[in-house]
Parts: sequence; structure tokens; C-alpha cells
Amino acid sequence: MTGALLHETAVLWPSCWRGNSPQSTQRTRRNQRELCHTIVAYMKKSCILLFLFLGMPIVLTAQSNEQLGKISFPVSCSSEVQPAFERGVALLHSFQYATAEAAFAEVAKKDPQCAMAYWGQAMSLYHQLWGWPKTAEMSKGHDLMEKADKLAPKDERERLYIRAASEFFKSKQGLEKSDRVKAYSNSMAKLHKKYPGDVEATTFYALSLISGYRKNKDSGKAQTEAVAILKEVFAKNPDHPGAAHYLIHATDSPGLAPEGLEAARRYARVAPSSAHALHMPAHIFSRLGLWQDMIDSNVASAAAAAEATRNNVDNEASYQLHAMKYLQYAYEQTGRDADARQVIDDVKNVPGIKPEDITDDGSVMQALYALETHNWEAASRLSDSAPTVRFSRMRVLWARAIGAARLGNKDQAQKDMEKLRNEMNADHQDPATSPRALEAEAWIAFASGQSDEAVKKMHAAARLDEFGVDAASLPAAEMLADLLLELKRPAEALEAYEATLKDARNRFNSLYGAGRAAELAGKEDKARQYYATLIKVTAPQSDRPEIQQAKTYLAGTVTAEKQSTK
Repeated sequence: MTGALLHETAVLWPSCWRGNSPQSTQRTRRNQRELCHTIVAYMKKSCILLFLFLGMPIVLTAQSNEQLGKISFPVSCSSEVQPAFERGVALLHSFQYATAEAAFAEVAKKDPQCAMAYWGQAMSLYHQLWGWPKTAEMSKGHDLMEKADKLAPKDERERLYIRAASEFFKSKQGLEKSDRVKAYSNSMAKLHKKYPGDVEATTFYALSLISGYRKNKDSGKAQTEAVAILKEVFAKNPDHPGAAHYLIHATDSPGLAPEGLEAARRYARVAPSSAHALHMPAHIFSRLGLWQDMIDSNVASAAAAAEATRNNVDNEASYQLHAMKYLQYAYEQTGRDADARQVIDDVKNVPGIKPEDITDDGSVMQALYALETHNWEAASRLSDSAPTVRFSRMRVLWARAIGAARLGNKDQAQKDMEKLRNEMNADHQDPATSPRALEAEAWIAFASGQSDEAVKKMHAAARLDEFGVDAASLPAAEMLADLLLELKRPAEALEAYEATLKDARNRFNSLYGAGRAAELAGKEDKARQYYATLIKVTAPQSDRPEIQQAKTYLAGTVTAEKQSTK
């Protein structure tokens, strides 16, 4: 665990003891109890030694009993391997793929005639919402499914599971990725229809729907079906890891996020032994602007991932890094700039991290930090030669171009923009339809005195943008509002900030921008509303100048009201 995470955990721990204090609200006590459960479960699992009250150490001894949720997946293998098989399925539901694959391999070792053990190993290679299997993994998955198929289990249900996975891993040349995804989902649909009471079949089918509409950019009927299925399963099986996990994914969008909040609150308590389960609630918390919940979630997740790596359970550096990116974002939205910087600095200390990931992910995190804090000088000085992968270079060039343009350095901004276009073309992306390219071009146009062109391009970026933490960007609608405010069009800017806040709730810059725009537009009530909300959601220790400006404005309006009543 890095220094920043140790500090955060030590700060949070005493709230477990304060939860029943008379001054605590009911919601505060509930949140603290949930946080306690997460921290204690993690501490028990990893033998963390924390120095608590009066410097006295409390040691929680390790326990071997994992908490991965409750599932029931009977198979026609030996009774000896049934618990291990279900453990593998539980790990699979929480996307702990490497650990799941090892668990299924152990089942196959103990019972070589267990066909479903080979199914489990193959499914551990298919990361449906993440990346596509490599060529060697596709070949391995095919071989595993052939082995499972040859064993020909007598149970029809098991044969249907095997058939579905075989559809995905079939060796047919020229088969499009989308065809494999669709074939697997269609087979799972048949399994679900034939065995509607099989919770595993139902949840895996719902996951296949999410995977399908994400890859095809179609969030219509399939998404509606997935949400409906998972809500019903979760209501009946609140401790099922797949039901909670996949419902979070299915509702991970601005309009649906409230429907996933109960699952988000539940999932970390259901499977606290999974670093990914501890992180996943943050997807919903980020959509709803629940920053402290998001911080708590990712502190626990990053710490659990680090401990798993150190204990050789698995190299979970990528899980820890993912949680740290969300943690950085939450700190930025609460005005905790120093903590956000510390998270970035701690990337190099992640156990098991690859040197190139320190550079590539660290570069993106630095770029986002510079733009979030409006440090245009820092953004313009980012190194575009350090990243080893194109995505990171593109994000750095995007930030450099915007930073230079905001400083009025048109020459540098245009050079960075040209580099960005070249990188995008090499990546088969069209700069004309990229929100990031359009944002940079808009700020360059603004720096060149082409106001109408700047607004036109930024409007186009806002129409195309799909903001989320995983996008590694800022909302284009917020940049549009910033641009309109720079152009002294506060009424229009206010509308754009409000549009941003509908999809990205409680964002620091949009709350401040909305307050400032309302102030300049003479809309005092709205200015007070947004400034007050900004102060409410930010951390008391924040030293961002925007907070002081908001407090000064609110104090001035209170004074003016008192004087008017005299």
C-alpha cells in the first residue's frame, strides 16, 4: 500500500468508532458502517498493521475464508471439486480473471474428467467488457473447449454452457469479432430460455448483452433487457456477485446511474476479497457525484490489489492503477489537489507495475491533472516523447495543445495539433469526428481570434462527446461553457455548465463555472446555489482559489441582505 493510501485508510478508520455517536446522521452512520465493513474485511484478509488511537497498534490476524459472494452452480464433476469450481465462477463474476483461471486449472488437475473446469479456464480468457483475447489466447480457448466438448458431459445444461463458449472460440477463419460476440450471446440466450431458474446462466447472458451493445455502440433494446434482467436477479439474490457487478456496468451511464446505486452500495460488501469488486461501486458514485464514497471505494480497492500482488496471489498492478485513476479524479472534484498529485507520484510505487505503464499511465494522469486544475503552463510543458503507446501520446498532445492555446502560444498549439492529427490518422481515427481534436482546435481558434469558429468546433465536440472517467478526458460541454465565459457570454455559458452538471454531477469546475456565469449574468439566486453546492462537496482542507472566491461572494450577499433589512 502506498503512503497516500495508508494515510487515507488511517484517516477513515476512526469513523468506524464514531458511527454511533449522537451527532451522526442516519445516513452518515450507514455509510460509516459500510466503510467499516470494507476496511475490516480487507484488513483481516491482508494482515495490515495500523497504528490507531494513542499510537496503539491493533493487529488483525489473517483468515483464509475469502468473501466473494454467494453462488450456486452445481456441476457433474466430483463432489470434492465443487467448492473450488464455484470459487472459480465467483472470481469470474468479479473479473479476477487470472485468479479464476488458476482456480479452474486446479479443478481440472484434481478431476480431469470435469468438462466444466475447461469451460471455466476458457471463459477466464474472454474479458467481455475489457479487451479482446490475443491470438494465443484464442487458440488456447479453442483447445480447452475442444477438450470440454470431447468429454461430452451427460448434463444437458453443461453441454449448453460448453456450446456457447465454443461458439466464441471456434477456429473459423475470417469470422468477425462482432459475429463471435453475437454467436456467444445467442447461445447464452437459448441456455437462459431453457433454464430460466439458473441464476448463473441468466447473469452470464445479461453480461453478453452488455458486451454486445458496447462493442456495437448500440445501447437500445439490449441495454434495456440487460438492466431489467439484472434488476430482477439482484432483487432476489442480493449477495450474488455477478448480479450486483453487471447491474453496475449496465447502469454506468448518466441517465441510468441511480438505478445502479443500490447494487453499488452492496457489491463491495458482497465480495470484499476482490479488488475489482471494491472498485466497481465508484463507477456509479462518479456518475452521481458522490465523491467521498468514490474515494473510500478506491482507497480500499487499491490497497487490496497491492496486497494481492505482494502476497503473490496475482499481479494486480493493473487493478490498483485503475483504482488510482478513479481516486485521482475524486480528489480533483473535491479540491484535494495535493492528494491527487500524491496519487500520481505513487504510480511508480505500485507493486508489480511495468516500467512502461509508469510512463504511459503516469503521463495521462499528469495531463488530466493539469487540465482539471487549469494549470495551462504545466499542460503545455508535458513531454510527448515519454509515452510508449499511441493513446498516451495522443492524450499528452491534446493537453499540450489546449494548454498552449490557453496561454496564447499559437505556434506551439498548432504544432502539437498537427502531431495529434498525425497520431490519430495512424490510429485510424478521424480528427474531424474526435471530441478531443475538436476541443484542441476550438481553443486554437479562440487564441487566433476566430471566436465563431471556436464556438462552432466546441459545439461539435460537445455533441460527439461521451464523458466518463474511463474516457480519460474532460467533458466537452464544460469546455464549451469555459469558452463562452471567456467570450463574455455568461448566460450561454451558464446553460452549458448546467448541461454538463446533468451528466457529470457535482464536477468542481462546472459548479464553480456555473456560479461564476450566473454571477456575471446577474442571476444571484443561481450563483448562490452553485457556489454553496461547490463548498458543500469540496473538502474543508481544499486551498483552491475558486473556493475562496465562492465564499467571498456568499459572504457578500449575506452582508448585502442584512443591510437591506435595516
